[in-house]
Amino acid sequence: MPARYGVGAVLGEVFALPVLLLLGLRAAPAASAPVRLLVLGDSLSAGYGLPAADGFEARLAAACAAAGHPVSIQDGAVSGDTTAGSLARLSWVLGGGPEAVIVGLGGNDGLRGIAPSDVEANQRTILDRLAARYIPVLFAGMYAPPNLGPQYGKAFHVVFDRLGARSGVIYYPFFLAGVAGNPALDQPDGIHPNAAGVRIIVARILPDVLRLLAELRRG
Repeated sequence: MPARYGVGAVLGEVFALPVLLLLGLRAAPAASAPVRLLVLGDSLSAGYGLPAADGFEARLAAACAAAGHPVSIQDGAVSGDTTAGSLARLSWVLGGGPEAVIVGLGGNDGLRGIAPSDVEANQRTILDRLAARYIPVLFAGMYAPPNLGPQYGKAFHVVFDRLGARSGVIYYPFFLAGVAGNPALDQPDGIHPNAAGVRIIVARILPDVLRLLAELRRG
C-alpha cells in the first residue's frame, strides 16, 4: 500500500490520538528525576579509606535506587571537618540546590573535645538555615569517645537529642549504630567503618532516608 502524504495524513494522525485515549491507552509516564540529596558530613560519610564504590554515599544511592527512590547524591562530606567547618562552607554546598539534606557531623568535635555548647550552636545554625530554605533534613547523632569521660559524653550526646527533637527534623540517634566498637566492622584505626560496616550503616539508616524522601514528595 502506498504511503500517505499531505494534509490528510497529518489530520489522520491528529484525530487518532483522542481515539487512543478513549480506548484507555496512555503514553508511558516520564520517569521521575532523582532527588538531589546533599550529604553534609565528615570522613564517616565521605568514605575515608575505602574505594568510592564502597563508601557511604555510593552505597546509599544504590540502596535508594533499589528501593525505587533514586537520588542524586551531592557530596558535602569532608574528612576531618567539624561542625564549625561545615557551617563555614554551608552556603557554598547549598549552591547545588539540594532538595533534601542528611546532616551527619560531630565525630571530629568529639575527638577534639570541643565544648558541647559550641557543637550545639553550630548545628542549630545549620538546621536554622536549612529550615529557612524549607529543605527537609535527616539529622544523624553522634557519641563522643569514651576516653573523654562520662560527663562530657552525656553532655555531648544530649546536644543531638535536643536538636533532633526539632519540628520538621527526622532524627537518627547514632550514625554508627550497629558498627561502633566492633573490630570486624572497623578499619585498622578503630574509628572508620570498613566496607562491611558501611553496608550495615546504610541498611540501618535507609528507612529514615526513605521517610525523608517521602516528606519531600508530600511537600
